[in-house]
Amino acid sequence: MLDLTTKDVVERKALRINPAKTCQPIGAMYAALGVHACLPHSHGSQGCCAFHRMQLTRHFKEPIMASTSAFTEGASVFGGGANLKTAIKNIFELYKPDIIAVHTTCLSETIGDDCKTMIFQAEGDIPEGKHVIHASTPSYVGSHITGFSSMVKAFVTYLSVNSGKENGKVNLLPGFVDPGDMRELKRILSVMGIDNILFPDTSGVLDAPMTGSFEMYPLGGTTVDEIIDAGNSKLSIALGSYSAEAAGIELEKKCKVPMKTLATPIGIEATDRLMTELSLFSNKDVPKSIEEERGQLVDLMLDSQAYFNGKKVAIYGDPDIVTSLAEFVISLGAIPKYVITGTPGETFVKEVNAMLEKNGIEGSTVKAAADLFELHQWMKNEPVDLLMGNTHGKFIARAEEVPFVRVGFPILDRYAHQYFPIVGYKGAIRLIEMMSNVILDKIDRTCPEEDFELVM
Repeated sequence: MLDLTTKDVVERKALRINPAKTCQPIGAMYAALGVHACLPHSHGSQGCCAFHRMQLTRHFKEPIMASTSAFTEGASVFGGGANLKTAIKNIFELYKPDIIAVHTTCLSETIGDDCKTMIFQAEGDIPEGKHVIHASTPSYVGSHITGFSSMVKAFVTYLSVNSGKENGKVNLLPGFVDPGDMRELKRILSVMGIDNILFPDTSGVLDAPMTGSFEMYPLGGTTVDEIIDAGNSKLSIALGSYSAEAAGIELEKKCKVPMKTLATPIGIEATDRLMTELSLFSNKDVPKSIEEERGQLVDLMLDSQAYFNGKKVAIYGDPDIVTSLAEFVISLGAIPKYVITGTPGETFVKEVNAMLEKNGIEGSTVKAAADLFELHQWMKNEPVDLLMGNTHGKFIARAEEVPFVRVGFPILDRYAHQYFPIVGYKGAIRLIEMMSNVILDKIDRTCPEEDFELVM
């Protein structure tokens, strides 16, 4: 049943089968949840909002709070302006958020609703000190990554201000990563002694502790005041050209905050570049404790190299994550044979191909706006030793009997992944543990009885 994919690859331009992405509003909703006391609002039908909440709930195993304009047939024909204005009034009265983050859907974009004007017309229903922002996120273009990027940029556009008084902080834009990754980035900044504004920040929101009482707005998340103050920072560092760079560019354009774009700090090289940048910003040496973490990672890379050297790896998922994973795989001595993302954009292909060329790797396939059906076809023709990506790859892994590491978004069939980082040196150590263990599991499962050893 799982192995119905054909080996014959046919070039397809107008069709994607099991695309390696989901829609823009999911990313926008996730970004909004990273702001304290923010209620994401889906300007469209109830079904859209329900799907986005369900997808995020399945990944994070947490209830996702969001509201909807609840389009009916009438709103679909005549526009959803009245629905949005009523929603804004009711949300502030009933749920009392500090800010409402409106994102559009296919339906509201298709009929041409002007959310910016609608929000302006609803100003009388917005309490003093409260805010309403919006981002354009139609599902028929882009992906959840571009939706996330658009919403983070919208927070800057609507809120960030340069008051003329520099706060001496660094803005760290983490991109589309899990709460555990954001906690790890904050820990690194704390150890470095660097004042910072991290946004969005879903730690303390989507990994909040069980207290016995329901909190509509958990204590975590970047505050509105912090996002406003981001316009006074000394530097912005965007971690990921797809998910974080747009907000950094907007901060530079609007508030004159210089910005730098770095790769998502997955693996030793990408983390080294981040630590170097933070050291230059703070004019401080990297602390001994972080140097020790790096040394542990190097030791583990050497210890495990026998299981990675020359192995072929297929990697898929979000572009910023996949690019850094490919670099990390190369540092382990393995070969990224297939590297794909569902998010469209030539930047991804150029970045990965440049990385492969730099390391003298030939014969790999790199593709944006790709799908998992095509990836499966490639693997049938030229197999790999390891598959890395989100839950949707489990069907390929089972059909081809390939060791599989779940990483990225969404992970629907496993628990606790949102608590553990894959960024930084500690995150790289965890990745090696996950990668080596699935390879060793296959060796244990398939080796002859006389080779079944206690020590590998």
